[in-house]
Amino acid sequence: MKISTKGKYGLTIMIDLAKKFGEGPISLKQIARDNDLSEHYLEQLASPLRNAGLVKSVRGAYGGYVLARDPGEITAGDIIRVLEGPITPVEGIENEEPAKQALWRRIRDAVKDVLDTTTLEDLSKHNDDEPQEAYMFYI
Repeated sequence: MKISTKGKYGLTIMIDLAKKFGEGPISLKQIARDNDLSEHYLEQLASPLRNAGLVKSVRGAYGGYVLARDPGEITAGDIIRVLEGPITPVEGIENEEPAKQALWRRIRDAVKDVLDTTTLEDLSKHNDDEPQEAYMFYI
């Protein structure tokens, strides 16, 4: 499974909101500026995140977006599924021989496990000074 820019930038939005959780709404313009991304593209991603109940929009001069729940209650899997669809490494595994089916299921389950046990709280508290191995996952 390859995560597209939708999933990647959607996680960026959500991590930024998690870092400022409880401080009030954050505009997509600010998130776009801070991460050197297209505000227009982020607007397209915010809509499905809002429809899924992961973020709330706040109108007004000081409006923007806030997380709909605590960052510890939202997983990377929640976000990826909204923006990318089901987590499947290979389409049509039911037509594969049993050994291959078992492999694809193990890969799918490992990816799901990582995504579903990694919360926005985990991601927002990640320290850039930590060694890369701290977040390496082996399948």
